Amino acid sequence: MSQDNGLISIESGLSVTSNPLRCFITGCAGFVGSNLTDRLLQAGHFVCGYDNFSTGREQFLEHAQQSEKFRLIRGDVLDTLRLTDAMRDSDVVFHFAANADVRFGLQHPGKDLEQNTVATFNVLEAMRHNGVRQIVFSSTGSIYGEPTIFPTPEDAPFPVQTSLYGASKLAGEGLIQAYCEGFDFQSYIFRFVSLLGERYTHGHIVDFYAQLRAHPEYLDVLGNGHQRKSYLYVQDCIDAIFSALAHENAQAKVNIFNLGTDQVCKVNDSIGWIVEHLGLHPTIHYSGGERGWIGDNPFIFLDCRKMRNLGWQPKLTISEGIKRTLAYLDANSWVMQRQ
Repeated sequence: MSQDNGLISIESGLSVTSNPLRCFITGCAGFVGSNLTDRLLQAGHFVCGYDNFSTGREQFLEHAQQSEKFRLIRGDVLDTLRLTDAMRDSDVVFHFAANADVRFGLQHPGKDLEQNTVATFNVLEAMRHNGVRQIVFSSTGSIYGEPTIFPTPEDAPFPVQTSLYGASKLAGEGLIQAYCEGFDFQSYIFRFVSLLGERYTHGHIVDFYAQLRAHPEYLDVLGNGHQRKSYLYVQDCIDAIFSALAHENAQAKVNIFNLGTDQVCKVNDSIGWIVEHLGLHPTIHYSGGERGWIGDNPFIFLDCRKMRNLGWQPKLTISEGIKRTLAYLDANSWVMQRQ
């Protein structure tokens, strides 16, 4: 691995096995974190996974546990001593641990602050103490609140925050950028739309699927069904992350990318794909209003040209991603069981 001012050059380092990296992943047993873990191991890298299993699943790490290059540490990102010790000797940190429960944020206002913002500060401090200076951060398109520009670019006018989740992630982004300036870190901040695919455990696809399995004759829907959303298949997301880390035009101190497809769909569209997949004709009950809940953005559509300019394109459309997710749920109904 080459060095540049103390930073590891990741060019092609995530796609080849000649120079394996020592990767530290918070939230390694979660939906995205476990898929990322598998992909890094497949590429020949060493992975130290860190998770408290509050929402992560043991089953998601079955493949990783078979690799000699994988090490699992059970710990919480709020446990600063354990986190700092676990991160020792790492080259790069993938910070994917978070509270992603956007819908119920107002029921526990401190949870987003602790698990998203304070946790990110703890990760940055652990990096500083261990001399690790590169971080990949899973942010969210929710930081744009309700924008006035569609599709919404990374440099859109600074938004009014509409959810505690989005606000906590934006605060995490700010901390990361300040550490890049103050301590010469390098960061890759990815603002995702909602992700779908294998190991997907929460969100409206699981909710609708579980409802229809329990009572095929009717479906309860929050909002009016006309909310417009964008979704991205999880493996396309990881492809984009690898592409950005390896690209010569993404080697700035702070690198921020939107990740999504060039499509949007209505909630009613996804309902149609789900009921078609299940062969059902339910009565649909809408709660009404343009939002499903307080803080729900009725229109999410990100401008991803910056990422596209690096040569990345998603392989699956939204409908294909939803269908791939439904096939996974068919074969793995246990993921819908509450822990």
